Amino acid sequence: MIELHVEPHPTLRMRAFATELPTRLGDVASPLWLTDLLRSDAPALVRRSEPLRAAVRDMLRHGGYKPTGRGKPASEYLVRAAEAGSLCSINAVVDTCNVVSLHSGFPITVVDTGRAAGSYRIAIAPAGTTYVFNSAGQEIDVSGLVCLFDKTGPCGNAVKDAQRTKTHDDTRGTLSIVWGVSDFEAQLDAALAWHEELLDQLGARVTSVAART
Repeated sequence: MIELHVEPHPTLRMRAFATELPTRLGDVASPLWLTDLLRSDAPALVRRSEPLRAAVRDMLRHGGYKPTGRGKPASEYLVRAAEAGSLCSINAVVDTCNVVSLHSGFPITVVDTGRAAGSYRIAIAPAGTTYVFNSAGQEIDVSGLVCLFDKTGPCGNAVKDAQRTKTHDDTRGTLSIVWGVSDFEAQLDAALAWHEELLDQLGARVTSVAART
């Protein structure tokens, strides 16, 4: 059972769940019905909005982080990529995450529980905190940003997830965090339900993860 401790935050309203795949991720194909949802104009059960976009940015500012430029929420990158026609399939788990994030407007973290070190918590990263976020070795400074931590350090947030815990062909289980905000709880629950429904259609088993404060 995954345990998750969440430090107090005035506007963060997150949801967490674990996913168990029926086989290794490299053997789970992304069906056409899923990749078709990566289009910005695809029919969706949830819809992003400008008030939500602004509220997510405000939530990320709480610890002093500036969610602008290259440091803006991942959900905003997805919108830009989808509108440009450049949002491509990665793997079934990430595609599902990207579909829900794109259309709902909520950033979503997904980490490989086989690569992460457990003892999960969500907290504001202290000053000077950085990590590598891609295979090219590029780093992001997450000082003041609310992040998902494991025993090793921060491994995900609403902007960029850490390279060390990203999914790969041999992934069998994941932990996902939907980064929601206050006053948008109904939309958050709808996004979570849709995410779980899509994963269920892929044959995955989804289990809710309770957050402890």
